Amino acid sequence: MTADLQKGRMRLRTCLVGLLALFVAGQCSYSPEPDQQRTLPPGWVSLGRVDYEEELSLTFALRQQNVETLSELVQAVSDPGSARYGKYLTLEDVAELVRPSPLTFRTVQKWLLAAGARNCHSVTTQDFLTCWLSVRQAELLLPGAEFHRYVGGPAEIHVIRSPRPYHLPKALAPHVDFVGGLHRFPPTSSLRQRPEPQVSGTVGLHLGVTPSVIRQRYNLTAQDVGSGTTNNSQACAQFLEQYFHDSDLAEFMRLFGGKFAHQASVARVVGQQGWGRAGIEASLDVEYLMSAGANISTWVYSSPGRHESQEPFLQWLLLLSNESALPHVHTVSYGDDEDSLSSAYTQRVNTELMKAAARGLTLLFASGDSGAGCWSVSGRHQFRPSFPASSPYVTTVGGTSFQNPFRVTNEIVDYISGGGFSNVFPQPSYQEEAVAQFLSSSPHLPPSSYFNASGRAYPDVAALSDGYWVVSNSVPIPWVSGTSASTPVFGGVLSLINEHRILSGRPPLGFLNPRLYQQRGAGLFDVTHGCHESCLNEEVQGQGFCSGPGWDPVTGWGTPNFPALLKTLINP
Repeated sequence: MTADLQKGRMRLRTCLVGLLALFVAGQCSYSPEPDQQRTLPPGWVSLGRVDYEEELSLTFALRQQNVETLSELVQAVSDPGSARYGKYLTLEDVAELVRPSPLTFRTVQKWLLAAGARNCHSVTTQDFLTCWLSVRQAELLLPGAEFHRYVGGPAEIHVIRSPRPYHLPKALAPHVDFVGGLHRFPPTSSLRQRPEPQVSGTVGLHLGVTPSVIRQRYNLTAQDVGSGTTNNSQACAQFLEQYFHDSDLAEFMRLFGGKFAHQASVARVVGQQGWGRAGIEASLDVEYLMSAGANISTWVYSSPGRHESQEPFLQWLLLLSNESALPHVHTVSYGDDEDSLSSAYTQRVNTELMKAAARGLTLLFASGDSGAGCWSVSGRHQFRPSFPASSPYVTTVGGTSFQNPFRVTNEIVDYISGGGFSNVFPQPSYQEEAVAQFLSSSPHLPPSSYFNASGRAYPDVAALSDGYWVVSNSVPIPWVSGTSASTPVFGGVLSLINEHRILSGRPPLGFLNPRLYQQRGAGLFDVTHGCHESCLNEEVQGQGFCSGPGWDPVTGWGTPNFPALLKTLINP
């Protein structure tokens, strides 16, 4: 047989397989994520189709078992009134509960191996499989998918994604939730560097938010630091292709950390920490988590170095499902518009966050920097919630500003503070009373058509988000703003409370929300003035929700008053 004839037969075989795949897609397949928005995010450009022989890393989310039971256990271990309060599950306990059925695992594994998938590996909970395939194999395995390379973001990073929906055989419908590595693009930072406020005269006591300003406002003394004698630890997670530099942390602490004990370096980096220029967001996360949660062992989850086809946030979730010993508090400055994500993806990620809550992890997510948000649905404006901020299993952190930007004064709403009501997740029972009180008493409610009053409402708490000093690439940078700043600050405060709990023989705080709402925000400064931004139209004129007494969907229950919050949360 001649070489030309062999090549011809190979091409014919490829065409026939492709036609078969199209037939399968039309006749006996389903799309797990038909509602996944595939519009190209701003700032991204396609570089064209990817070579068929290029390798991809795809993650398959296998259907879990006993999710309802897991939800009940989270409620039990997080409710101070429960006999099970604080008796958290181990990773092995969670795995025993949610592990996919043997039939699911075998079915998916056989399907992948038959397609030529290589180097497949799972996690401890066995509910994810990550495999390597060539682009050709992946497009045959997932009819409809068409892999392109894109470039975008401030760092001009490259990713491989499919602009088209993928299909799976209907026989896999009971076994696979979604396939990661096809649609979702890495997030971009919403941090802003605002202009310095202009005031006449020298009325100020400070020229921007630093650790000493944070500690003064939230009543942290020089003694309110970690003891260095416990296994207490905290972490921040970064998905922005950014790095922090040890030298920046050292310079930051030299400039701003002289009045309190602190650790000189990050204890552990999970992932690849590169040697490129430092990113402001990465620097901010590390510097303020380690100065608010001072002298407490700190981990950084770093996504740089991932393969082009991997989703950084999904990789972090996989890490949580594969490590038995994890920090007690995790702060995450990541979010996507809720409507841009498929329901299969958001529901499954919500279960992953539930798994973390069952293990006693406190997950803090930034509420976002777009106020109530805005988008147009069938020609009508609506507010636009953010996810995972809208998950019922995380504590979401909003943002505030000082009433006088140069004085350590009372706090008001930072107009960017993300907040609102989920269109995906129903309102959890722990917050029903607080939300009903807000809806019945707020004098400035937007029209009801703009939000889903029965959805999960957020944020839960807040902290200063305006006017921070950050050291990045050896340069002190002023007036950095965003809920990416408030989130590590609140996380550090909770780490200090965990320190006291561990020293007195109690478990860490775990999932905070049921307790937070039961105690009606005790130990927090209530923020009662200001509104956040929203749709710029005649009907709402750029105004979303407004803060008021008690809980509100702008600043939650308020900002931390450390001595009072410690007293509230130290027992039981």
